[in-house]
Amino acid sequence: MEPSPWLDVGANLFSSVGTVGAFAVAMYLLRKEHKREERHDQEARRSQAVKVSAWIEAQPISYGGRELAFHVHNASDMPIYEVSLPMPIPTGDGQANEAEFIGLVPPGQTVQRPTPKEWAASYFSPEPVEIEFLDSSGQHWTRDEQGFLTSGDNRSENPSR
Repeated sequence: MEPSPWLDVGANLFSSVGTVGAFAVAMYLLRKEHKREERHDQEARRSQAVKVSAWIEAQPISYGGRELAFHVHNASDMPIYEVSLPMPIPTGDGQANEAEFIGLVPPGQTVQRPTPKEWAASYFSPEPVEIEFLDSSGQHWTRDEQGFLTSGDNRSENPSR
């Protein structure tokens, strides 16, 4: 007695479905692993940038009174470069953007610079300010007044505070 040809067809069909299923599972797992590695790489790129902050604060001066100053703090283990603080300076016909250029902020240090006199009229308490800088790998970053950190490549990343 010979086996039915339908038995061979069924076995081949079952084997084909199993092969396609294994391929689909492998592709799903590969894609999932690729996304995990991409998230890990993104976090590694952000690891220095999330440790940089800038704010404005009044500080006492030697002859009495107070003076406003920008503070830029780099809590990372590497320096940051080309640090600047874009500032809206009110003019008669709107606002012109100028920047306070700081340059380099060494690791673990806070750099202070005096603010323009125009800022004294609107100062109430310490508050964050926008900062732009290059990390040690040359990646451009911007942190706005609300704490949102964006890279030069991607202007819509999630906030890091």
